[in-house]
Amino acid sequence: MPTMLQPLRFTGATILRDGEMQQRSLAIADGRITRGPLPEVDLSGYLILPGIVDLHGDAFERHIAPRPSAPFDMETGLAGTDRDAAANGVTTAWLAQSWSWEGGHRGPDHAEALMTALDAYRPRALTDLRIQVRCETHMVDTGPRLLDAVRRHRIDYVVFNNHLDEAVDHAREQSEVIHHWARQAGRTPEQYVDQIKTAAARSREVPRHLCRLADAFDEMGVLYGSHDDPDGETREHYSMIGARIAEFPTSRRAAAAAKAMGDPVLMGAPNVARGGSQSGNVAASDLIAQGFCDALVSDYYYPALARAAWRLVDMGLMGLPRAWAMISEKPAEILRLPDRGRLDVGRGADLCVVNAETRTVEMTIAGGRLTYLAGEAAHRFAHRIAALDMAAE
Repeated sequence: MPTMLQPLRFTGATILRDGEMQQRSLAIADGRITRGPLPEVDLSGYLILPGIVDLHGDAFERHIAPRPSAPFDMETGLAGTDRDAAANGVTTAWLAQSWSWEGGHRGPDHAEALMTALDAYRPRALTDLRIQVRCETHMVDTGPRLLDAVRRHRIDYVVFNNHLDEAVDHAREQSEVIHHWARQAGRTPEQYVDQIKTAAARSREVPRHLCRLADAFDEMGVLYGSHDDPDGETREHYSMIGARIAEFPTSRRAAAAAKAMGDPVLMGAPNVARGGSQSGNVAASDLIAQGFCDALVSDYYYPALARAAWRLVDMGLMGLPRAWAMISEKPAEILRLPDRGRLDVGRGADLCVVNAETRTVEMTIAGGRLTYLAGEAAHRFAHRIAALDMAAE
């Protein structure tokens, strides 16, 4: 496991504390934010912000298989994901892994292999990496297997996902899409269509299946929600069975319904950073402006998280404290992580240091461990540590 930093005090920086930017120092020791006179590192010209908490990201897929036909071993992929997250200020991240009838890298076999690989890699991890299971609703027969995997691998977050209707439509009208999806799943188009038909045949069993899963998740303390709700009725259905987190609602009506029921809404940071949804769904910035979005997630690109926060500031929708809270404090609250998301004394030392001029993340500290260091911050940090070592001699 990476070694914790020695006790240090960062001075000269502007710090996000108590919902506002403050000119003050910040000290860390034994993996926690603390008080007291400690050796200092000057970070004048920098912002110190809470570490980013990412509730949904699938960038790990490209680290494991940078090309569909060129997969690497999962350990290499997880290490690449870990460093990618750290370099972008992420200190806690959920890897969104499908549990789907589609098979291939989205099937249960691959999901369990990833869970096993992450269990083995975790002691060496820089970032607190976890797995979010995206469970396709029509996986009726695999309910017991899923629950067993959730227990064994201590999965703490699941979302229900139903892309079957979309697949049925494509099978009827867009065969080229089915050919692409089948190739990704390692199947022929005919086999893929057979999978769609088999899953669709279980539709009547789905409501009871989801209720059984929900009851089990409640007993285990697993948080759960739904993904890509198309309308208010769908969101209400999921909310009624306890799936309270609304991830990527595709319409304003679905997001508004979630907020009316007190359910947190997550949207993709790339949607904000790029100025709209790449798939043509509702613009996240519009939902944010209307008060219908609580937090942002990386979706498929870690750099989009910080960039989205700054875009909200530049658009005049909110100041930096509120914008940054959407990628730190709010996600931590949603997933019930009381020691993260804020730079309060006693909380975990999860933070990122941002160059105030370039807005670039130059240092990330997760759990008191230095996980990323670059740029001018690296020079200042290395110089100060060397001076401390010399003084100790």
